[in-house]
Amino acid sequence: MLKTAVFEQLKTAMKEKDVLAKGVLTLLKSALDNAEKEKGTALTSEEEIAIVNREIKQTNQALEGAQNAGRADLIEKEQAKLALLKQFLPEQLSEEKIVEMLTAAGVVKGMNMGDAMKIAKPLLAGKADGAVMSKVVKSLI
Repeated sequence: MLKTAVFEQLKTAMKEKDVLAKGVLTLLKSALDNAEKEKGTALTSEEEIAIVNREIKQTNQALEGAQNAGRADLIEKEQAKLALLKQFLPEQLSEEKIVEMLTAAGVVKGMNMGDAMKIAKPLLAGKADGAVMSKVVKSLI
């Protein structure tokens, strides 16, 4: 279970006095705890991955802001956060594998983007970055 892995790494970060890791892992753990409380039951692995992806998306936005501002110190910090968060995701699929899976699932040329994404999102949830997924879907339709 992802929540347990996050808690174990959080304990390690606290023992090692790793301020950055402690902060990131605390935020991730609280997001997982809050989602679990809202749902009222334990989260599925897909739901846990969706929460990690949400945190990654927010960190990417902060990284983009830091890059636009030319803040090297913040860029380095946000990149470290991303590396830490990405280790909780399953291995990401290559574009070739995504194409293979989508064509097998019925995504064909001339298909509506919305219909294609309705097939792609549940199939590739947590296994592919959203931007990569969109790019591959656009190339197929």
